[in-house]
Formats: sequence, C-alpha cells, structure tokens
Amino acid sequence: MADTSFDIIIIGSGPGGYVTAIRAAQLGFKTAVIERSFLGGICSNWGCIPTKALLRSAEIYHYMQHAKDYGLSAENVKFDPAAVIKRSRGVAGRMNTGVGFLMKKNKISVIWGEATIDAPGKITVKESKTEAPKGSLGPGAYQAKHIIVATGARPRVLPGLEPDGKLVWTYFEAMNPDKMPKSLIVMGSGAIGIEFASFYRTMGAEVTVVEVLPQILPVEDAEIAAFARKALEKQGMKIHSGTKVTKLEKKGDKVVATLEDAKGGTQTIEADRAISAVGVVGNVENIGLEKLGVKIERGCIAIDDFCRTNVPGIYAIGDVAGPPMLAHKAEHEGVVCVEAIKGLHPHPMDKAMIPGCTYCHPQIASIGLTEAKAKEAGRDIRVGRFPFVGNGKAVALGEDQGLVKVIFDKKTGQLLGAHMVGAEVTELIQGFAVAMNLETTEEELMHTIFPHPTLSEMMKEAVLDAYGRVLNM
Repeated sequence: MADTSFDIIIIGSGPGGYVTAIRAAQLGFKTAVIERSFLGGICSNWGCIPTKALLRSAEIYHYMQHAKDYGLSAENVKFDPAAVIKRSRGVAGRMNTGVGFLMKKNKISVIWGEATIDAPGKITVKESKTEAPKGSLGPGAYQAKHIIVATGARPRVLPGLEPDGKLVWTYFEAMNPDKMPKSLIVMGSGAIGIEFASFYRTMGAEVTVVEVLPQILPVEDAEIAAFARKALEKQGMKIHSGTKVTKLEKKGDKVVATLEDAKGGTQTIEADRAISAVGVVGNVENIGLEKLGVKIERGCIAIDDFCRTNVPGIYAIGDVAGPPMLAHKAEHEGVVCVEAIKGLHPHPMDKAMIPGCTYCHPQIASIGLTEAKAKEAGRDIRVGRFPFVGNGKAVALGEDQGLVKVIFDKKTGQLLGAHMVGAEVTELIQGFAVAMNLETTEEELMHTIFPHPTLSEMMKEAVLDAYGRVLNM
C-alpha cells in the first residue's frame, strides 16, 4: 500500500515548491510534493525559462540582421516560427524532466492531483486532468505535520479585457502562438509585457505597448525606465504611457482597442492580436484555505518572516504569498521556511535584497531602492552613473548603449540600490546583490579589482562616479 504519511507536504512543484522539497529532504524530513499539471510549475514550463529561449532566438535573429556591423555577411535572413516555438518547448521539456530527476534523486514522493487541505495536517488529493508521470502517487487522503502552500499565481484578468486564447492572449498563448502576428497590442509594461513586446518587435511585428501608469517598467528607477523606453521606441515600438485600454472589440481575425489617455482623449488602434500582461494574482482558491480561516490579504496568503500563516502547521511561499512575484524569491522563501521548521534559526528574507531582471533588448536589472524611493525614505544620498559608451568591452561587443546607476547613503557609504540597462546586465546585477548582502561600503567596492576588459568594470566606475573619482568618463 502506498505511503500516505509525511513530515512535510508541499502543494505545487514550481521553483519554490521543488526547491523547498529538496531542502526539506536534505534536512531529513520525509517529503512529498503535490502537483496537478506539470513538474517545475509555470516558471519552467510556461514562464521564465521558455520565454528566455524565445528571446534568445530573437537576439540571434537581431545579430544576423546586423551582421554587417561586425564585418560579416548574412543575406536573406529568415526565421521559421514553428521551429522557434519548438525549440522553446524543447527547453521547457528538458527543465520538466530535470525536476522529475531531482525528485527521484532526493527521494521525494510526487503525488499527482488536485489538493485540498481539510484540516491542519490533512489533505485530500483528487484526480488531475493531466496524465500522471510514472512512479507518482495518486488521489487519496494524505497526512503531514507541516503543509506548505506553493500554488503560484495566474494572469490577472480585467473586466472587459478578458483573454479568449485566440485574439486576446495571456502569456500562455503568447509563448505558443498559432501564427506570428504582424501587429500586436501589449497591455501592461511590467517585465512580462515588455519581454513579449521585445520578442515580437524583434521578429518583425508592429508592437504597441499601453501602460496605465506614467512610467513604463513601473518598479524600475525612473532614469533607467526612461533610457529603456527611448531604446525600445528607437526599435520602432509604439508606447502609450498614462493610458488605459477601455474597450477591446473583436473584428474578424483582428482586435480593435479603444485607448484613453490621462486627459480623457481617446483613439482606437487595430492589431492582429492583443496580449494581456496586467499582472498576476495568487492561486488561493479551492485549496480549503477559507474554511480553515487562513488569512488572505490583497489576494495573497498572509505570512510572517518565516512563511507561517495564522493557522499552525500551514505555511505559504512564493507568488501565492505576495510580491515580488519572482522565482528566486520563492526558492529563497522555501529554504527559510523549512530551515525554520527544523529549528535552524535562518535569517528572514530581506525583500530589499531581491534582484529583479527583465530580458528585453536592452536588458534591465535592479536591486534595492530606486533614487525616488531612497529620497522618499529621507536618505541623504550620493548617486553614481557610468554609461556603456565609456567601456571598452561594450564598444568591442557593439553594445555601447546602456547605463549603470548606483545609490549610496552619504553618511554611512551603504549601497542602497543599483540599477542597470544594457547588454548582459541581468548577469552583472548579482555582483551588487552580493555586495549589499555583505553590507559592503563604497570604500570596499573601490578597493576591489575588476577584470579588464569586462562589462563589470562599469560597476566600479559607477561607484567611483558617486564619489567624484570616475576614471574613464
């Protein structure tokens, strides 16, 4: 008879869920994960990873179109939409298989189906609509001393702008289109919206982005967002900020959007498809949380510093536990959660230390306070900037458009935030994340030797600039 009793059961096998399960198993807990759709969750199958595969195809296509800039010749450059999508789905498949391997390696049971928490310690699993992987446990009653909810999030739906999967897409359809649209309206300019806008624009579509707030990429530093906007518009993208879509009409195989700007002016635009990228909402329904009295705030599960809910024995991590809705935040939260259960007294997660990355062209990456937030907090600050045009490696790469910006506390030299736009900044940002985590001051960063020629030298130059010591500008 199948084993039904565990120390820890995690509901959801996305990055947060499966990493939490691995850490729990490492700590000696008898662990199981419940999944209803696909191992690896949205991130590995329909989010972070396959979108990066699409964006990589777009990047290579862009370089091939600009081969002449590098003294090369590539004529009659084309792309095969089906092959681009097939590669992306293949990458997702590899990730899915990899998660299955990690579950086996760490002796974690996979329970396939839809979970409902009946009471603290008790879960009923019903049959899933998707086929169970080989070796997984099936529907039934399960027990665990600790239940961790890691059910993730889904696209937010606005009334009147509901996706239909045909003309109005969410990221699911945008990642696996029936055909490449010649024109596209993207509603929302957060990371998801801008990444898809960037992909489809590079592949030749006429792209219009509509953002209700005055600034695109609303969580980013205003200067970086303005730089990115200019670069995207130079590529031919049309951007309407301070504007909302008030109506979407379907007209044959087209969609017509009515836009209203901040002054009340309206206009209509027509496109082959529209993408709704207006944020995500936590998957808090149909798990039994209401019946148990688990506290929900702003559509997410309320937790303390160690991911505990108000009901003993029930925890929540990742997107379902609130923003920032990022895979790496979910993973870190999960590790903190199980280490706290084990009694290892981990440090609570500091949200100011979570980097954010947007993989459009040019890339955007940031950590900590923006200049505006630092001023709002009453901090006396020093700001340093260094442009890509002053960096030898950037010039050699043909990527001389970008900016690194750092924000320091004037009194203490504490690094409060770092914001970047340009080639490979999503890989560079971790240097600032390590520095902030180690409570590094400007002096230590200035004494650090950065290798030459690298893009990373701009990080040091930006620090030097904040203190009036910049060398290459």
